[in-house]
Amino acid sequence: MAADQQAANVNAASTSDVPKPKTSPANDYVIGPDDLLSVVFWREQQLSADVVVRPDGKISLPLLDDVQAAGLTPKQLRDQLLAEARRFISEPVATVVVRQVNSRKVYITGMVARPGQYSLTPSMTVLQLIATAGGLQDFAKSREIKIDRSDSGKQVSIRFDYDEIMKRPEMTAQNIELKPGDTVIVP
Repeated sequence: MAADQQAANVNAASTSDVPKPKTSPANDYVIGPDDLLSVVFWREQQLSADVVVRPDGKISLPLLDDVQAAGLTPKQLRDQLLAEARRFISEPVATVVVRQVNSRKVYITGMVARPGQYSLTPSMTVLQLIATAGGLQDFAKSREIKIDRSDSGKQVSIRFDYDEIMKRPEMTAQNIELKPGDTVIVP
């Protein structure tokens, strides 16, 4: 009996320790300007198209005209498109696929090998962006790097000390995760 109880405890512990699956980032992705979308209406080719989200956040589709896409998830956009399509089709079935993410960009300027605009990958940090940009140049002021960010409509400047993080591995928690639109300035 004790062996049965021990086995039950082991099974209970192992099932509770199993991490629960998180929602897919694709489900939470918010469409932005310049993203390439594929909108497919089943059996309604005239409504289907590959479209780029315009700077004003809208897409243009045959018959449906301009539809707001930026700020919505693909599922929300699909629901909106279905509602619009019901004016022309009795039971529309649609799919919205983000074919290329172009709206999530960060910028780096100053004393790096290749300053410019870069696509923001999930969980990209300042160190990763610096490495992607070819690293710091010889005379870069690595202790005075700053990140300019728009946070709730306000401009925020965050200090970043490259030397300190490189010297002390325990400081990697200070390696700031970038957000879309951030600009890293390396003096």
